[in-house]
Amino acid sequence: MSEALADKVIRRIDQAAESYYRLIILVAPAGSGKTATLRNVQERTDALLLNVNLELSRRMLELTERQRTLQLPRLLSDVVKESQVDVILLDNIEMLFDISLQQDPMRLLQGLSRDKTVVVAWSGTIDSEYLAYATPDHSEYRRYPFKDILVVRSEVSA
Repeated sequence: MSEALADKVIRRIDQAAESYYRLIILVAPAGSGKTATLRNVQERTDALLLNVNLELSRRMLELTERQRTLQLPRLLSDVVKESQVDVILLDNIEMLFDISLQQDPMRLLQGLSRDKTVVVAWSGTIDSEYLAYATPDHSEYRRYPFKDILVVRSEVSA
């Protein structure tokens, strides 16, 4: 399944060059193969695969909680800008939704996608109007209208 899904992602990467936000969201429930799909895309392209939680944790280790909140957007931007490739694959983005960090994950991702094509593994669902992260009973639950965002959906049902 990850190869067919990877084909869809690669097609979207080609389409993204024409978009204002070069943001592609790979939507599927947790445990459905998003990481395997991103690895497959990485193997077939020049894209860089980043574990967001790991990279940000390393960079925020010595910071206070307040400093983490203030510096997270810059730190994430630095991680992406440091790469020498045009396509970045972001996996394990849970930290962006951490309530204590007080961030708007979609806004952060859109900002990153102005200079590079960004493909994000998104644990959630999508309907005719909204992209949801997590489930409504979860503290990190968020809903976003998915206008102006390229989406790749897994055929796996939630």
